[in-house]
Amino acid sequence: MNERQGLITMKGNPFTLIGNVPKIGELAPDFEVINNELQPVKLSSFKGKVCIISSVPSLDTPVCNMQTRRFNKEAVSLSSDTLILTISMDLPFAQVRWCGSSGVDKVITLSDYKNAEFGINYGILIKELRLLARAVYIVDKEGILRFEHLVKEIANEPGYDEILKAVNQLK
Repeated sequence: MNERQGLITMKGNPFTLIGNVPKIGELAPDFEVINNELQPVKLSSFKGKVCIISSVPSLDTPVCNMQTRRFNKEAVSLSSDTLILTISMDLPFAQVRWCGSSGVDKVITLSDYKNAEFGINYGILIKELRLLARAVYIVDKEGILRFEHLVKEIANEPGYDEILKAVNQLK
């Protein structure tokens, strides 16, 4: 399995990312994750929609909380054919609890806890922690990867303006 070191840090400490790195302009790698009803869901099941995939280490941390709430807020201004998927290693039970207590109802939370298939297929599984790195991807209606943003310092939020500009260019 591919390993890449030094691409991300947490409070300055480097971590190793494992998995394959997808290429912009190519078919986005499919993956299977678990939804809040404990059912498997594949990225390919969202074909025909633009998907913003927001990867976070854990919803129960301050920056992941802010990131997911921000995307939930931004969702109202996006077209009806755009979905926001937030993927973490949190168990679906924790995701349901967090969404309920946070009032998040426009973002689809999905869990990669079972096989880390998303993390491995996108090269963002943190080897030392078995958590996902903070990253954002945009997949167009045909399933082509159009945008990728890996956040170098896990304690930082992603560049929302850049992400929203990229998704709006797909219209």
